[in-house]
Amino acid sequence: MDSNILLLSLSLFVLYVAQLSWCYQSPQGVKINYREKEKEVLDQILGPSSYDARIRPSGENGTDGPTVVHVNIFVRSISKIDDVTMEYSVQLTFREQWLDERLKYNDYDGRIKYLTLTEASRVWMPDLFFSNEKEGHFHNIIMPNVYIRIHPQGSVLYSIRISLTLSCPMNLKLYPLDRQSCSLKMASYGWTTDDLIFLWKEGDPVQVVKNLHLPRFTLEKFYTDYCNSKTNTGAYSCLKVDLLFKREFSYYLIQIYIPCCMLVIVSWVSFWLDQSAVPARVSLGVTTLLTMATQTSGK
Repeated sequence: MDSNILLLSLSLFVLYVAQLSWCYQSPQGVKINYREKEKEVLDQILGPSSYDARIRPSGENGTDGPTVVHVNIFVRSISKIDDVTMEYSVQLTFREQWLDERLKYNDYDGRIKYLTLTEASRVWMPDLFFSNEKEGHFHNIIMPNVYIRIHPQGSVLYSIRISLTLSCPMNLKLYPLDRQSCSLKMASYGWTTDDLIFLWKEGDPVQVVKNLHLPRFTLEKFYTDYCNSKTNTGAYSCLKVDLLFKREFSYYLIQIYIPCCMLVIVSWVSFWLDQSAVPARVSLGVTTLLTMATQTSGK
């Protein structure tokens, strides 16, 4: 009899532990809906009486110093490098991360890892802009490619996919054996370094997709730097990425150099023709010139 009671007690204990592993229960034994808890937390930390998105977060360790924003980017593709307009087009995932202690919340013993938002206007955002941008747009297929993650300790991660056309001044003295350095510059528009500082994220702040294919160029390397500027209205934080491109000479060798050399060799055939064969000499010369003109106009 005692052994049956002991076995029954062990079974009930195992069942209780299994239930605890699957769901957290309140003292009354009612299962908690953590999706509802997420809504309550969002209403609590983003309520109009507790949070104002117009006010920037405090500095590190709750001081009155500048807000520090860590930046990293992932280059998805580079679709165009134009020598004529001196610009290039790039698609990238842009990420910013900062600490806003006003957004701290209870994670219910690790049950809520982070909260996700898709409306950037709900929280304070750094006023970053791309200083050498010519054109740009966001991606909204199927939904806007943007999200904001708020972690329990108040850390905010902002990620968005964007396409940019950026200016790239080029030195074409060594064309087509040249190398070009194109920059991607990011700076604060209104907040000075007294209020906002941009820093590169530690450990691979810039990542490039594998097997990146470029038209007529090869991406040799890239490196990050800072480009802080000072104007009449104050000093502003700035980050930049320098992309070093090497032009593919093989394309020009096949498309220009070899055909031109062959045409020159063909034009030499007229030297072996008889002097009296005027029609043949003229036809060969005219054909060579027309072929060169057609090839040049087709580039």
